[in-house]
Amino acid sequence: MPFSFSVRRWQWLAGLLSLVTLLPLAVILSSFTTIDRDIWSHLGEFVLPRLLGNTAILLGGVGAGVLLLGVPLAWLVAVHDFPGRRFFAWALMLPMAMPAYVLAFAMVGLLDFTGPLQTQLRELAGGPVRFPPIRSIGGVVLVMSLALYPYVYLLARNAFATQGRRALEAAASLGLDRRRGFRRVALPMARPWIIGGLSLALMETLADFGTVAVFNVDTFTTAIYKAWFSLFSLSSAAQLASLLILAVFLLVWLEQHARGRRAYAARAATPLRRLRLGGARGWGAALWAGTVLGVAFVVPFVQLLLWAYEVAAADLDARYWQFTLNSVVLAGLGATMVLLLALLLGYAQRRDRSWPTRLLVRLATLGYAVPGTVLAVGVFVPVAWLDNVLIDHVPALAGQTAVFKGTLVVMLLALAARFCAVGFSPVESAFQRVPPSQEESARLLGVRGMALFRRLYLPQLSGGVLVALLMVFVDIMKEMPITLMTRPFGWDTLAVRVFEMTSEGEWERAALPSVAIVLVGLAPVLLLARERRLQGSRPDKGNESHE
Repeated sequence: MPFSFSVRRWQWLAGLLSLVTLLPLAVILSSFTTIDRDIWSHLGEFVLPRLLGNTAILLGGVGAGVLLLGVPLAWLVAVHDFPGRRFFAWALMLPMAMPAYVLAFAMVGLLDFTGPLQTQLRELAGGPVRFPPIRSIGGVVLVMSLALYPYVYLLARNAFATQGRRALEAAASLGLDRRRGFRRVALPMARPWIIGGLSLALMETLADFGTVAVFNVDTFTTAIYKAWFSLFSLSSAAQLASLLILAVFLLVWLEQHARGRRAYAARAATPLRRLRLGGARGWGAALWAGTVLGVAFVVPFVQLLLWAYEVAAADLDARYWQFTLNSVVLAGLGATMVLLLALLLGYAQRRDRSWPTRLLVRLATLGYAVPGTVLAVGVFVPVAWLDNVLIDHVPALAGQTAVFKGTLVVMLLALAARFCAVGFSPVESAFQRVPPSQEESARLLGVRGMALFRRLYLPQLSGGVLVALLMVFVDIMKEMPITLMTRPFGWDTLAVRVFEMTSEGEWERAALPSVAIVLVGLAPVLLLARERRLQGSRPDKGNESHE
């Protein structure tokens, strides 16, 4: 890493790295320069109205679902004491380890007409039983709400736990009990955190591909996939992707506008005195938290284990181990690439704190808000153009059909653009823990260049680097649309295997790779839970009140 760059050169470096994200977005947004009228006439008449309607229903339903699950659970765990609270405080994060598309097919297998639940109900009733159809847009809303509520739960719980007791004490001085104090004081003060979690859940809803594919519900992500691979129109796929980008940017703008310039800080950092719920109320709270955890994680995961056990003897062959190897290699290469980008961006921001560099760094990490299908198209289009140029002008490549297309290069670039923000966040936090005075002292002692990075920064960045590697590794293991749309021929991963098996309705055979993905996904969730427990490890004695 060249540490002798001037400030201006650090800006150039940040700008160059931001192209990983900005170039695909620019390609997508410029796709409207050429329009296939026949395809868009078909899309406008038969496809777009359904896409817009389904998208609006999904956003409204999932938004309401994650709020109704996440906010009450966060308030319950942060403010009250009840049987099992310590366990539920971290266990309610476990659904984050299960990709939404895995939860989707587990729920379909459990709740479909031929599933064990409806079959058992018919046997008990001795005839037909009316049961809401799981294969519907309502089923998608249910599954995605269960899969995504931890975004709201985590942020809201942090807000409620850190507001201090002065907020509710002020409410009490105005004659408000805890319930009204929650509605009129605590909830408004937690608004930025709740909106932040809600916006993340809604962006994940817009970006989702696997879940809606399981339920056969058409959204923009499935339409992009079909335009590319069914209509064979990359330009139409890019134009649909541009509409999805505009929807994502609109969500980001609405989140910022809703937050505005209001200040929500509480002066006191005094820990909130928990209200002990005794008797039936305490066990009712535990039952509510346990029901959500059971439906969102425990029951589906147990069903996956049972299905996986049934097919393990037949499916655990050499081909399956190749799927696992491909997933690990892809996740390892992608995590390493993202980590290098994060370190360069973090150090560029460290050396140059001017607003252009900060802006370019933020632009470089914009990709996490963009759906994987969009980035897949945005990366593939310029790579296809570059291939054509090379084949036309390099005699040695005459007769070739592809140079970079269908290689790991395309997939890794799209993954780096998608997950750069995931790797950058812990690395940036680690950089902030290194005081500038330490670097100044090291330079006075003659330590510069790579020696400075190796002897000063690397030891103090190790924790952030490990977290970044782990989080990106797991995210790439779970990622489906980019891998599905840009993988080399024959490069199937565990996520691709899940998609292929669920597309054929073979839930049992899809369970085995799903269990592997969930087990890998548990690692960052347990790491996050451990960090939360350490932060909240103060003894509770004298910090409770009774109702």
